[in-house]
Amino acid sequence: MNNSVESRVFSLVKPGVIEEVHKTRTIPDRWVAVESTYASICHADLRYFAGLRRPEALAKKLPMALLHEGIGIVKETRSEKFSVGDRVVVVPNIPGQILHPEIDQKPDVPVNYSKGNAFLGSGYDGLAQSRLVHPEECLVKIPDEIPNEIAVLAELSSVSHHALSHVEDKLKQADTRVALFGDGPVGYFTAVMLKYLYGVDAERFVVFGAADDKLAHFDFARTENVLTYDFDHSQEKFDVLIECTGGKFSESALNQAINSADSLADIIFMGVTEELVPIDTRDILEKGITAHGSSRSSTVDFEAVVAGMEKPEYRAALSKILPEQIVEIATGDDFRAVMEKFVENPGWNKTVMHFHW
Repeated sequence: MNNSVESRVFSLVKPGVIEEVHKTRTIPDRWVAVESTYASICHADLRYFAGLRRPEALAKKLPMALLHEGIGIVKETRSEKFSVGDRVVVVPNIPGQILHPEIDQKPDVPVNYSKGNAFLGSGYDGLAQSRLVHPEECLVKIPDEIPNEIAVLAELSSVSHHALSHVEDKLKQADTRVALFGDGPVGYFTAVMLKYLYGVDAERFVVFGAADDKLAHFDFARTENVLTYDFDHSQEKFDVLIECTGGKFSESALNQAINSADSLADIIFMGVTEELVPIDTRDILEKGITAHGSSRSSTVDFEAVVAGMEKPEYRAALSKILPEQIVEIATGDDFRAVMEKFVENPGWNKTVMHFHW
């Protein structure tokens, strides 16, 4: 068994420019060399590829391989937990406890918030390479009954799982009323999880969005269009509210959530925006609202999601967000082309690619 591997890397050197480079990766003890097989694109990848991040952020992060949503096959292993040929989901967040054991960490802080961590496709080479060398703690085996195109959705699902873990006990109460803001992929993954893993039915669950065609996918919940819904006069109030919009719509979604919140409600912030967002602090204070910031996820979230994917009804709901066709990727030019197409039209369905190295 070799202690190093050669990796063919599709490296983003500046916005819109992909270069194919080769890197030698050392495999430390308890680490694994994984061949990337399937991956999907996140809006974070879009922001890097299109140069939508602040110039100083781009200067710090590039060059790097994009992508953090994906799966692969074990090709070399120095771990007793994994064997050559295993299909694995890649957990993109590498905790600081692994990379920098010399750093003192606060006790009881989840590893996705640890100091000194690294995240694939964010200043650390991601899945757009032939050999990803990754720690055993950040890999999860994929059961045989879960197909590749469903398993590749585990990362975004895990982010939803981590967000909902903040209010897990509350969600399990039969009288908890839930509102979700956002009809895009993040909203859909979170809503599907609420329905199929937490059992939140339509009687106590409303999804708010701005596009009726997207809201039609949420057929397991009640839906309301924010453009016509009367937030100021509605009598329905909610105990858990989840903001999944991000970008320029964060301000309206967060304030609509605050308006719709009942006393002592919990609001989960999931959307990412580059700009500061003004919110109604008076209502937050008067209602005693608790706000939870939630970002990324860790291995425990992936394990829960993969276990959930063994349920046929959960897989069926997730499959609605898959594209009609998976994109085949063999060269850096193929990869650049699919990224350019995604920038032009991200669409509602996930973009999924299959690598041929």
